Amino acid sequence: MTTAFDPIELGGKRLANRIAMAPMTRSRAYGPGAGATELMAAYYAQRASAGLIITEGVQPSVVGQGYPDTPGLHSAEQVAAWRQVTDAVHREGGVIFAQLMHTGRIGHPGLLPDGLIPVGPSAVAATGQVYTHQGPQDFVTPKELAHDEIVRTIADFADAARNAIAAGFDGVELHGANGYLIHQFLAPNANRRTDAWGGDATGRVRFAVEAARAVADAIGAHRTGLRISPGAPFNDIAETDPADLERTYTSLVAALAPLDLAYLHLLEGPDRSLTERLRKDWPGTFVLNPFTHPEPTGHDSLGLIENGTADLLAFGALFLANPDLPRRLASGGPYNTPDRTTFYGGDARGYTDYPPLPA
Repeated sequence: MTTAFDPIELGGKRLANRIAMAPMTRSRAYGPGAGATELMAAYYAQRASAGLIITEGVQPSVVGQGYPDTPGLHSAEQVAAWRQVTDAVHREGGVIFAQLMHTGRIGHPGLLPDGLIPVGPSAVAATGQVYTHQGPQDFVTPKELAHDEIVRTIADFADAARNAIAAGFDGVELHGANGYLIHQFLAPNANRRTDAWGGDATGRVRFAVEAARAVADAIGAHRTGLRISPGAPFNDIAETDPADLERTYTSLVAALAPLDLAYLHLLEGPDRSLTERLRKDWPGTFVLNPFTHPEPTGHDSLGLIENGTADLLAFGALFLANPDLPRRLASGGPYNTPDRTTFYGGDARGYTDYPPLPA
């Protein structure tokens, strides 16, 4: 029987176990030009016992930034800054992928250089607010991307992927979940286009597929993953028609399958049947961040590896509080309780002050 503590091959790398650290936005890129810092290197190195680390969201372009103090991978300075992170993780024997996150319409002009505004598949504002250094601000109506701008945005993902490899990352994950740009193209309430980039499910999955194809061509399919969250309502996404939801994501998986990507990463909703359908349809490695709301994913989910529901399990909040999480899972605890007040901002809790288990 396969367990979460057995090794697995992923993209030519041998992972020590099947426990992944899920991507978690931290807003702690205080270095010059949205660069990674020594504190970030310490944070990820502490968690290098994960089979796979997936970083916080990293913007692939200037206009892709939607939150303050999030890191980028679109400049030489940012590439150099990330090297301290990847070197630190590799010294500890870890494997680390950079998550490329273009936030699309989720953002605000106050977070961008003068003259830029957030972009999206359609000129439809999200309901809600985003935090800025000037306080919460309403989301604005994004600039609808023209065809040539879509092509350029896809190229930005590919360029950022090349930068990630130059920075020492083992691969990248495209963030197609949680209401950000790729998810906006997938969702009918955010994508109201009538051209080849919208309309029915075939048109709405095109951006995700072409972005994955461009990144795979740039750095190799074995270094390219994709995260999705079917039906998740984050950031004012509405995928409320069950038939269209299933059609969209089965069409997406069918279109992606020939690319032979490193993995598909599913942020699960309450419908396990859709998880099982996508698991069945996906021919490669399947990473699952299971639905355990309101509790964080914990020890009880390890059986999803044993019964074949997933190849790897992604843990989020529990990894924040427990840098040595694989060891704690193997021993059944004890676990530090995640402090959700320190997910963002300058407080260092979650980095260094949670002691490991005794040797």
